[in-house]
Amino acid sequence: MDILSNAVIVVGKFVCKCIYPKIENIVRFSSKIENLSMEIDKLTWLREDIRVMVQAAEREGYKPKPNVLKWIEDAHELENEWKAMQEHIATTKRLTFKCCPKCGLRIKVSTQAQNIREKLFRLKEVGESFGSNLVVEDYLMKRNEFIPGEDQSTATRNLNKILQLLEDDKVCIIGVWGKGGVGKTTLVKNLNNELLKIKVSNSKLSFGVVIWVTVPKPPIDKRKVQEQIARRLNLKVDNEGNVISIASKIYERLKQEKSFLLILDDVWEAIDLNHVGVPQPEDPSRSKIIVTSRFLSVCKQMKTHTEMSISTLDEDESWHLFIKSAGDVAKKEDIQPFAKEIARECGGLPLAITVIGTSMRGKTRVELWEDVLKSLRMSEPHNKSVEEKVYMVIKSSFDSLESQDIESSSVNKKRGDIRSCLLYCSLYPAAISTDDLIHCWWAEGFLGEHDTHEEAYNRGITMIGSLKDTCLLREAHEIDYVKMHDVVHDVVRWIENSSGDEHNSIIRAGVGLAGISHIKVSSSVKRISFVSNEIECLPDCFTKCPETTSLLLQNNELLEDIPHGFFLSFPALRVVNLSATGIRALPCSINSLCQLRALILQNCNELKELPPIGKLYNLQLLDCDNTRLCCLPQGMDKLANLRLLKLPVNDLKNISKGFFLKLSRIEMLNMLDTETTNLRLLNLLGPISFDEISSLHNLTSLFIRLDSSSIFNRDHTWMSRLKSFHIEIGSSPTHVPFNKSTRMISISKCEIFSNGELSSMLQFASDLYLVKCMGLRKLIAYNSFDGLKSLCIERCSCDFGPSKEGSAQFDSLPNLEHLSLISLVELLVQCGSSQATPVNSEIRRVRKLHLRNLPKLGTLGEPRSMWEHLEEHEVINCDRIEHQKLPVSIQNTNIKVRKGFAEWWSLMAVSGFIMFMFCSVTIYTVS
Repeated sequence: MDILSNAVIVVGKFVCKCIYPKIENIVRFSSKIENLSMEIDKLTWLREDIRVMVQAAEREGYKPKPNVLKWIEDAHELENEWKAMQEHIATTKRLTFKCCPKCGLRIKVSTQAQNIREKLFRLKEVGESFGSNLVVEDYLMKRNEFIPGEDQSTATRNLNKILQLLEDDKVCIIGVWGKGGVGKTTLVKNLNNELLKIKVSNSKLSFGVVIWVTVPKPPIDKRKVQEQIARRLNLKVDNEGNVISIASKIYERLKQEKSFLLILDDVWEAIDLNHVGVPQPEDPSRSKIIVTSRFLSVCKQMKTHTEMSISTLDEDESWHLFIKSAGDVAKKEDIQPFAKEIARECGGLPLAITVIGTSMRGKTRVELWEDVLKSLRMSEPHNKSVEEKVYMVIKSSFDSLESQDIESSSVNKKRGDIRSCLLYCSLYPAAISTDDLIHCWWAEGFLGEHDTHEEAYNRGITMIGSLKDTCLLREAHEIDYVKMHDVVHDVVRWIENSSGDEHNSIIRAGVGLAGISHIKVSSSVKRISFVSNEIECLPDCFTKCPETTSLLLQNNELLEDIPHGFFLSFPALRVVNLSATGIRALPCSINSLCQLRALILQNCNELKELPPIGKLYNLQLLDCDNTRLCCLPQGMDKLANLRLLKLPVNDLKNISKGFFLKLSRIEMLNMLDTETTNLRLLNLLGPISFDEISSLHNLTSLFIRLDSSSIFNRDHTWMSRLKSFHIEIGSSPTHVPFNKSTRMISISKCEIFSNGELSSMLQFASDLYLVKCMGLRKLIAYNSFDGLKSLCIERCSCDFGPSKEGSAQFDSLPNLEHLSLISLVELLVQCGSSQATPVNSEIRRVRKLHLRNLPKLGTLGEPRSMWEHLEEHEVINCDRIEHQKLPVSIQNTNIKVRKGFAEWWSLMAVSGFIMFMFCSVTIYTVS
């Protein structure tokens, strides 16, 4: 009997255990459903918060993590599943307990609700664990980039049309074609910038990324097209990778985007996009491709779905654009008749109107307008061809250059030859480095007579400004680069080739040459350009060119060897540029070029030695930036005219005592390598070399890396004559972008400047960069920082709390404008009561505040005067502060640039404050 009763009890417990949850679900059905509904609402709020943060991050150029996007989809799907149950839930609630036949429905609904509850809690746990970690690290790409450009009536008139085509699902590839200079590029620039204004993410005009590619002239180098696309997508492309492997990377990357817009500007022959790696957009794809070309046939070969023809301006539009370019002077009663005739002669071509109109701006004498009109009408030949009209119009601007600031031949000799400067620009196939261009002009003698390089450089900047003012040169996409409009470039080359021997040049730039032996060269040629080709070897015996003054061979990566006899064919060379070639050495014949003024060897990564160069008596510029030279070339101490020397010290085995003293005329000395990495063991200049450098009285720009012992017990007042410098102290490179106008001191891995050793140097510096300096308290306490405008502290232990001597002994930073704190090991650890009293001095002038990788940093605080000048604020990977509200003083400041998650700026939580003072940048955390 006992056995039976025990069995009944066991079975009863088992049955109760099985049916009790179902009975509970039936009895407590309504309360459980209400609770679940509240939890669903909380999940919805969480999903919406994360979605908003993700969208804000995407607008800033970040890429959301795939698991975050998947979580948003799963949460939304669960919410829809819950909504689908509402009808059954309402039906179940209407049932009374006695309706036993309907209990099955209630059990079914309860089971579904239980499943949803389990999914909900899993999703909620995952969602809450994300925090601010929603995007891929080290991935930042703006959806679109602003491209400078001017509005023109044709571009404005056609902008709405091309916007409509982009919204048409059936149109994926759009061709924009018309004559050179008609405004095709201006139109797509305006389009690119108009798309920046699109804020609605679900708009058909909101692309995941907009990519601008300026297509090289034929034969098209697919690798260069790929490089532009890869750079825009933040793709790392191996220099040794082939076109196929790079195409695969681009293809996979673009397939990850929801949509993309690719603008291919100035296409001269059809490109197979499959070979480049661009997926073909197909109906109804949101991705689009725009092709601009002078040729309708090129558009059709690229399988465009529609073509837009850009026509020239009519007479009224031409006149309005001319007035905009020339100014109100064109409306004067006595000038207007001639101005209208000049506008007509431009043939409705926007480029021609802009160029000639700008050249007449501010000219009030009627005689000048009559003369220009006569010149335009007398051009030979002057037929109906718009191309020829453009050539003549631009030539008239070229002819007018000579009179801009030249009154006599003697002045011309002193002030330079602006026309020769412009003609020299035609030697380059694309964008031109401003520095390289000016240095070549200087070496050629185009900048006139000047006592110093600085004077010549300033004159070069003036020349470039004048050429840009007349629209013959314009800014390139890259900083400190200029370029010609393609039509202007063609016209200038035409002028060069038709001007006789005086300006005769051979230009075969960017045309895919593998060799030059077959090139026919006149013995009277003045300048030769084989820039940006695929030249693998040079002939030992080349046509004798006794009058050639410039030989440009840069960007021929396959060129590894130069025969001994090659340079013997060019005895009068003033400029040799071999930058970005694969050369490992130079032939000894380079030493025979006694007239050489500029030897440019930038980015010759394989170049490890130079031959004797002692006979290059006239050499003014030697640029070996980013080479691997292991020793100084023999005879370098005889280069008495050397003004600029760029010679990275990283691989040099030794520099003999007295070397720098021989460079008595040197004005700019740059011994920093722009491509230095932490993987290389760096050589440093010692005290002897630094003492020698300090005695160079013509030196105005200095960029060097020193051993820390070099600055002890020395008088640094000589630095007052330096107009720019970057002095790195320590063995670790700081990776600061090169800026030729900076006055910076960088210190790395140093803990010994505790007796004011830096103060005598810092009085001349405006920027201080501290990296991996663990003993920072004493450095700050015993050195003066009064003149600093920019301070960056990276990977340091920053304990700026009061020292034993008292915080009042710290010097303030009264002129600081830019403060950056990055990846600090220990950030101010004075946590105490609110009784802590900071010093009275504050950072009142800070305009830029950058905080990166400071996960333990709290919030920013008052007083208001600390932030009243703040214009730019960046907060990245500062987990605590990203969830806090800015102090009222910052919120009320007119900040122009804000970087970080946009939602953070509107959050309302406040939990303490941090004051930035150093005694000014002492940071107190109040708890």
